[in-house]
Amino acid sequence: MAALQSLAFASPVSYYLRQPRSFPELVSWAVHRSAKSPFNGQSLRLSHLHLGLIRQKTPRFITMMVKPTIQFIQGTDEQTIPDVRLTKSKDGTNGVAIFSFDQPSVFDSSVELGDITGFYMIDEEGVLQSVDVSAKFVNGKPSRVEAKYVMRSPRDWDRFMRFMERYANANGLQFVKS
Repeated sequence: MAALQSLAFASPVSYYLRQPRSFPELVSWAVHRSAKSPFNGQSLRLSHLHLGLIRQKTPRFITMMVKPTIQFIQGTDEQTIPDVRLTKSKDGTNGVAIFSFDQPSVFDSSVELGDITGFYMIDEEGVLQSVDVSAKFVNGKPSRVEAKYVMRSPRDWDRFMRFMERYANANGLQFVKS
């Protein structure tokens, strides 16, 4: 350990470490100096050494782009593109979205992964979810899934519309007003 400390203080790097500097982002700088060291090696000379200050003026956030998806079983994306019907109250305070999936892929994977646990719409802003999910059966076989998502405020409506815009762009859908 003493050899490494001595090596560090024999190099040009030590000059920068010994200078009084203020690093508000760092918790502490601890430099151990050893006046007497058994190390008798050569000093390291690094050419063109430049140590910039480690400083961030503003916090930086990383935004991860997440492909907008719909899930019935958490962690398993639904591959079937739904038919979506929207209704909104006249005063704009609430609304309902009804998603209809014909022959959804969730029935293929539900045997291996478990039961449908809800309706999850996932994008980079987070998760919108509902537990209002129903399955339709024809001749004893599942053929259709319907999910209802209720928006109780203009803020909920705006958030849902941002999700739908991302989902539509990712899946080549378009809005048709009826």
